[in-house]
Amino acid sequence: MKECSKALVLLNMGGARNKNELEMFLTNMFNDKNILTIKSDFFRSLIAKFIVKSRKDSAWKNYEAIGGRSPINPLTEKLLSKLNDELTDTCVVQVMRYTPPFAQEAIKELEKKKVKEVILFPMYPQYSTTTTKSSVEDFLFFAKRKFHIKVIEPFYKNRVFNEAIIDTIKNSVEKHEEYNLIFSAHGLPQKIVDSGDPYEKQINEHVEILSALLEEENIHFKSISLAYQSKVGPLKWLEPALDEELKKFRDQKVLIYPIAFLIDNSETDFELSIEYNEEAKKIGIEEYKVCKCLNDGENFIKAIKDIINVV
Repeated sequence: MKECSKALVLLNMGGARNKNELEMFLTNMFNDKNILTIKSDFFRSLIAKFIVKSRKDSAWKNYEAIGGRSPINPLTEKLLSKLNDELTDTCVVQVMRYTPPFAQEAIKELEKKKVKEVILFPMYPQYSTTTTKSSVEDFLFFAKRKFHIKVIEPFYKNRVFNEAIIDTIKNSVEKHEEYNLIFSAHGLPQKIVDSGDPYEKQINEHVEILSALLEEENIHFKSISLAYQSKVGPLKWLEPALDEELKKFRDQKVLIYPIAFLIDNSETDFELSIEYNEEAKKIGIEEYKVCKCLNDGENFIKAIKDIINVV
């Protein structure tokens, strides 16, 4: 790590590099009080153990389908390398919530470099207690006032960021008017939203902003809609579910943009690109395509620089 007095810390959930890390990911996630909103740590731990035991083998089969590891790790490393080259006066590091590198490790490294100022950049465009709040709280807990810390607010309204998304969508297909564009967001249990989580509201606003930008650029899709993926368990989740939304487009072409993700991960590479693709074939969708996330693209790097300069 280069010498610096300021650091940019990218916060994300993480992803497994092997089967042991998958068990670690699931264990840490279901022990997170922001995910399983149970007051008792003891009962949360018991439930977490049960869930992990019942899911880890089937979840690993999903990982095997994409090469046995999440793409989030190598892609984030590439992004870090480029940002460290671009931001000459700033150390850029990553902190994952459920798999290494954890906050404790990053904080020790920043202390060694005598970093005084830290900018926390949650890699979630829209705010949710299950993502942004969980990641920020985790870092602040271990930092214990060792740095002057600023936290980037939800940036789904940032123009440069949204132009990067539009560029990705625009270049994913040639004849836009032949495709139905679906913005797919990671779902949440309805009870979390009902308790005051602003995620759904911000997702809806983001879809409106991107739809207006597409109109500005004279890019016209056959239709534009929003759906939610990743529902698990018996609870009511945000709707419409992506599998239900796809049923509207039999014999038509569909383009999916993962609006809640910045870096490709198991949910984009397996769930969207493989699992829902199989569902689309069963429905009779003529063509099903998934946009890549912004990843380490130059437009995303420009957006990050623009967003942190607003702090």
